Amino acid sequence: MILNPHDYIITFIVVGDSGVGKTALFRQFVEKEFHLDTEPTVGQVMVKRSIPIPGKNLCLRLTDTGGQERFRAITRQYYRGAAGILLVYDVTNRKSFNNLVDWLEDIRRHAGANATIMLVGNKRDLEERIVRYDEGEAFAREHHLLFIETSAQDTGNTEDAFVNTAIEICQKIDTGLLRDESYGIRIGRSEPPAPSLSEPPAPSSRRCAC
Repeated sequence: MILNPHDYIITFIVVGDSGVGKTALFRQFVEKEFHLDTEPTVGQVMVKRSIPIPGKNLCLRLTDTGGQERFRAITRQYYRGAAGILLVYDVTNRKSFNNLVDWLEDIRRHAGANATIMLVGNKRDLEERIVRYDEGEAFAREHHLLFIETSAQDTGNTEDAFVNTAIEICQKIDTGLLRDESYGIRIGRSEPPAPSLSEPPAPSSRRCAC
């Protein structure tokens, strides 16, 4: 089966401390499933998903990354090729919020100047919240980031985190801030469907070839 041609193929990367729920968000967006016992990501995992937005059909190439310190150097290699970056923290974990400054410094140093960054406060469904909504919103405003709170478990705003970032990227293209062949963006074409996250990874750990 061949999918309809995509207007753009846009590369995303999901980053943040280990345990903040990056893989859970990733799976919820791609497979509409939640796994409470998700294992920490080792290295990187890549998949893709087609999404429609008003006036366009997009292919998102998505990279989920390991948040452990030993994977930080590997993660940095992916910043330059990403048009969209989801920077995730856990609203029940103050340390993951405090570490955003370090993550953002890494992103600013290695990513393209016009990369779109969405700050994501995950696990908003849990009662043991420590980081308030207004704290996340203020951090995002101070650093000129998009902002959203999500729950991979009850699906709250998970779709919007990815889709709103993609819409912002397309608006940058339409207004000339980004070229349609900038870092992390390619003109689309017809493509075969992506393999499921449940399928064994290829030897390179890349699960898509947009």
